[in-house]
Amino acid sequence: MKNNKITLLGFLFFLLSNYNSFAQDLLNQLNKEFPDETTNTIATFKTTRIGLGHSVETRKKGALEISLYNRYWNIPNFEGQRFLADVVSRRYGLTYSFTDILSFGIGYEDHDEIADGFIKYKLLHQNKKRPLSITLLQTITHRSLENTSSNLYQPSSSENKYSFTSQVLIARKFNANLSLQIAPTYIRRENNDTTDDPNNQFAIGFGGRHKISNHASIVSEYYLVANPLKSIETYNAFMVGVNWELSHLLLQFQMTNARNFAEDTFITQTRNNFNAKDGNFHFGFNATFVLHTKKNKLK
Repeated sequence: MKNNKITLLGFLFFLLSNYNSFAQDLLNQLNKEFPDETTNTIATFKTTRIGLGHSVETRKKGALEISLYNRYWNIPNFEGQRFLADVVSRRYGLTYSFTDILSFGIGYEDHDEIADGFIKYKLLHQNKKRPLSITLLQTITHRSLENTSSNLYQPSSSENKYSFTSQVLIARKFNANLSLQIAPTYIRRENNDTTDDPNNQFAIGFGGRHKISNHASIVSEYYLVANPLKSIETYNAFMVGVNWELSHLLLQFQMTNARNFAEDTFITQTRNNFNAKDGNFHFGFNATFVLHTKKNKLK
């Protein structure tokens, strides 16, 4: 009996002394068979634009976005007769995704004759180990010197009709319904020789999305400009609206004080306050269709 107890104690001692090595070997084997894959957060904003400005989203490789953006507003004491609105401004755009994280886009706004292009690169994805998504955006705009129909900032020479906007888009999807974004912004343009306007402007954008149904969400944006233009009176751009998703088609309905679509223009050159006086409310309607040109399209 005494020998049996000694044998049992010896066996227990052997198990305890080798427990760590056994456990480590088992853990290593499980890690090999079931690797810990980090899954990136998807559909932070469902679309590449919140409303006025870009979101952190990029499309899958081979996706082609075809977009038509519209803005309608009335002119105080306008004596003409127009259907629905006194003025309509439109932007026609194309965006193509070369990879899952790199996109290139071009567009043209007919009312103020502004052509724009951009490159968008998704730097970081939100996941369990990373709390934020970060996307870099660089845009360039070209304004026609012959256009004098609006009160927008006009360059003084043909060499100064280009503007550049750089943004760092930083967003977090808090849950299935709520996503928020901030966008530090730097805008570079040449001065008009007849004004004392700054060459460089700095702004920060705030955007949000709240899902209200399987296919609809409320969105809003606000841009705060640190050093506004001096030659014209401007206001910070604001938008509130509803996004409606229909398979590969996205419809956006907005109320805003911004008339233009290019970043450098609507962020720093919005001439109307957001109120119901003197035609300051503008109605926006955007339609974006996504065409997948690759066989491995997102299902």
